[in-house]
Amino acid sequence: MEVVIAPGPELARIAADAIEKLLRVRPQAVLGLATGSSPLAVYDELARRHESDGLSFAQASAFMLDEYVGLPAQHPERYRNVIETEIASRVDFAPGAVHGPDGLADDLVAACAAYERAIADAGGVDLQLLGIGTDGHVAFNEPGSSLASRTRIKTLTRQTREDNARFFGGDVDQVPTHCLTQGLATIMSARHLVLLAQGRGKAEAVHQLVEGPVSAMWPGTVLQHHPHVTVLVDDAAASRLQLADYFRETYAAKPAWQGL
Repeated sequence: MEVVIAPGPELARIAADAIEKLLRVRPQAVLGLATGSSPLAVYDELARRHESDGLSFAQASAFMLDEYVGLPAQHPERYRNVIETEIASRVDFAPGAVHGPDGLADDLVAACAAYERAIADAGGVDLQLLGIGTDGHVAFNEPGSSLASRTRIKTLTRQTREDNARFFGGDVDQVPTHCLTQGLATIMSARHLVLLAQGRGKAEAVHQLVEGPVSAMWPGTVLQHHPHVTVLVDDAAASRLQLADYFRETYAAKPAWQGL
């Protein structure tokens, strides 16, 4: 696990650099897209590079991490619509290249199984963007989630719904209680995981993610077992890290050719 501590704008650039490098080498790459606040600056940077530098997504495909259950198709906070607004419509993904779990399916269990098959049929995710919740959840894998879980239905915790109420006018009662989410084992199958976290509110979750024991109580800690994880955090999110100075030193001394 590589931990990079830098200002927010620099973190977005670093993540965008990794995605651009992948697309330049492998134009047909499979990307994993996350929602929430953490990746927004990355999407802005990718859209800018598409406009100004010709970065193309035309041969790429993408899979979303999760989706609310039951939100109407046109609801602005339905994650498929969020991804369309924040990144898909701003670059040149081909029609149908961006996939998400179907939170409006009549048979949600079958929809989850179909989504797992679709990821596998695409050859798996090359680079997965991630955020982390204040309680350590990754995607919508809440505390107590199986570390071997696959795409499935989950009930959201009160904490997660309160955290996400800001997207629903501050009204927690408008936040759905259920979701479909890639499981932790699904996420761990991606070849490169890039997790972003900013702000003091994420400091404890980042501390547990990087330095704590692997535990279902902090689901993100399973990433410690992945062979290629990059954790991008600002000073506030890194404020609980005991090894923060070491992480700064190692990144400053990193050879330029190595990349993420």
